[in-house]
Amino acid sequence: MYYWLNRNTVSYSLNSIYNAIGITKQGFAKQRKRNKSYKEEESYIINIVLQVRKDHPTMNCRDIYFKMNPVFVGRDRFEKICRENGLNVRKTKAYKRTTDSTGVIRFPNLLIDKTLSSMDEVWSSDITYFEINKEFYYITFILDNYTRRILGHQVSSRLLTQQTTIPALRMAIRERSKKLKKGIIFHSDGGGQYYADDFLAITKHYKFKNSMCEYAWENGKAERINGVIKNNYLKHWDIKTIGDLTKAVDRAVDLYNHDKPHSSLQRMTPVEFENKLLILDEQNQKSERVTHGKKRVNKGIEPSLTRAKSKEVLDVPKVN
Repeated sequence: MYYWLNRNTVSYSLNSIYNAIGITKQGFAKQRKRNKSYKEEESYIINIVLQVRKDHPTMNCRDIYFKMNPVFVGRDRFEKICRENGLNVRKTKAYKRTTDSTGVIRFPNLLIDKTLSSMDEVWSSDITYFEINKEFYYITFILDNYTRRILGHQVSSRLLTQQTTIPALRMAIRERSKKLKKGIIFHSDGGGQYYADDFLAITKHYKFKNSMCEYAWENGKAERINGVIKNNYLKHWDIKTIGDLTKAVDRAVDLYNHDKPHSSLQRMTPVEFENKLLILDEQNQKSERVTHGKKRVNKGIEPSLTRAKSKEVLDVPKVN
């Protein structure tokens, strides 16, 4: 009885507050959800501004605003976000977030001093922009850090989690659905799309270990993929609509994964390299079964593709 009275008292008090500010409980819930979506997009403004600045080092924040034309944030708010994070042209200091009012979840950087030795140890992700007729569209990539293969990608007109990181992650999971490992490190910058509840529910379900770099531009391998796809493919094609862009990204990813050789992969494509690794793993398993756990050198496999040598091949960070 006491609990019932207190629960109803609290409910009555909340209703009184809603009435006092002239809003219903349902309206408050909708506004809260809407504000959360805005925060997701705002949190990634910084990364997009930094990318624009690479192409236009002296462009001021107002010009970038009109170039991006973000429907979810006004000009004054946009400029305030840039100002609070040291992104005005006149300021020379490097970007560092000075405010943290968005409820940011910060995961530790699990890649510090980490040496990779196989595929599906680390996946990295980043979101980049592509401009069509003075309108911005966004491309999300997820790649395997060891094999350089792009596992998931998504084109969107907005920066909402449901339109960027979630569909890209689902594509990557489908790509590895036959042998999806537990404990894969999922590395990203601190963008809101990577700590949204819906996104984290997926990484938790599939036993990913979330990892984040401290600064938005320190997600090296994923950022290089952005440049490769945009500069080596998309900018050379006639892209006039978001439909064209979606098809072009599909095509570019296919060419990158299957046709583009990498110096860091012994001039193999990412798919060829993964296939070699799978063959090597299968032969190693057969050898272990035959020798009852004793190590034996596999004949017919290039020495540079053994586990001992593959580190030398794959630890080179650059993607040509």
